[in-house]
Amino acid sequence: MKTVVVRNIKRTDAELVKRLGALGVATVHEAYGRSGLMKPYLRPVWAGGEVAGTAVTVLAQPGDNWMIHVAVEPRQPADILVVGCTTDNTDGMFGDLLATSLKARGVTGLVIDAGCGDVKSLREMGFPVWSKAISAKGTVKATLGAVNVPVVCAGINVYPGDAVIADDDGVVVVRKKDAAEVAAKGEKRQADEEGKRKQLAAGKLGLDMYNMREPLAKAGLVYVDEPEPE
Repeated sequence: MKTVVVRNIKRTDAELVKRLGALGVATVHEAYGRSGLMKPYLRPVWAGGEVAGTAVTVLAQPGDNWMIHVAVEPRQPADILVVGCTTDNTDGMFGDLLATSLKARGVTGLVIDAGCGDVKSLREMGFPVWSKAISAKGTVKATLGAVNVPVVCAGINVYPGDAVIADDDGVVVVRKKDAAEVAAKGEKRQADEEGKRKQLAAGKLGLDMYNMREPLAKAGLVYVDEPEPE
């Protein structure tokens, strides 16, 4: 592993990131062919946070947040820090002091495949974090990693500058080259769902809206008026 910091990366177009963020994680995931979704153990440390931005990636050693401090520097507004670890770890590698530093420099959130502490303070300051665990276990600053190299975070390959969308449903990552297509498909899907939502709100059954009755019958589903005698 090269212990390197890449200062300049190519980021997903800001307007595309904004469009993806407006769709939310679930719609983007579906529009992306059900790919890019990080493992469900990655959860927001406080409810209601949502963010869309471009990935500044960090490869860190377990229980060591040295490279997170390094990554505070090479960033742009609306970046999201995405931290992967070289091995499985749940130590509290991030807290309110690092969040204060990141927020001051325009970073909008953190996704970390490890632990996070200071949850109450993070909620009060409005800094959203998605982590593998909540842990007060402290860390060291002893071993080098890398910044802005490809990393694996919660099962997903993340490249510097990829679009990252996160909300209460989880975290989804869209590659730079795919962002325009996914945004367009997601917006079409969102418009279709709005029409269906109106029909369901008016009382129409999903059985009829999705034409399920015939395939259910072919599969062998039978309706009866009374239960069979015991």
